[in-house]
Amino acid sequence: MIALIQRVTQAKVVVEGETIGEIGQGLLVLLGVEKDDTPQKAQRLCDKVMGYRVFSDEQGKMNLNVQQAGGSLLVVSQFTLVADTQKGLRPSFSGGAEPQKAEELYRDFVEQCRVTGVKTEKGKFAADMKVSLTNDGPVTFWLQV
Repeated sequence: MIALIQRVTQAKVVVEGETIGEIGQGLLVLLGVEKDDTPQKAQRLCDKVMGYRVFSDEQGKMNLNVQQAGGSLLVVSQFTLVADTQKGLRPSFSGGAEPQKAEELYRDFVEQCRVTGVKTEKGKFAADMKVSLTNDGPVTFWLQV
């Protein structure tokens, strides 16, 4: 399971002209689900995202996690993160989970994040989404479990 996290001052996701998820300060989490992923991996990745220290403390050092910084999460499913791009000029998605499994683990990840008490918004699985954000820093990290 892969999470590309971006520290943002704001982010939103729009489907068919309607905003379905929106946050202020926090993390935009683009989530890719691989074939061998499990609910346990989703929990480990949630723990890592929630604990990852990417927000500045009083001294300006990245020393606070999203909860300590009072931020929110916007979790968006992005199957392209699992693409194999090593050969040729067209990505292969053979390592990605089947859609039903991917959706279950995506929903599981979102719920695990919500249980922490951090406001967690989400996109719509398998929809054509328009995601906009203001990356703060820019700060972007690739997390994988």
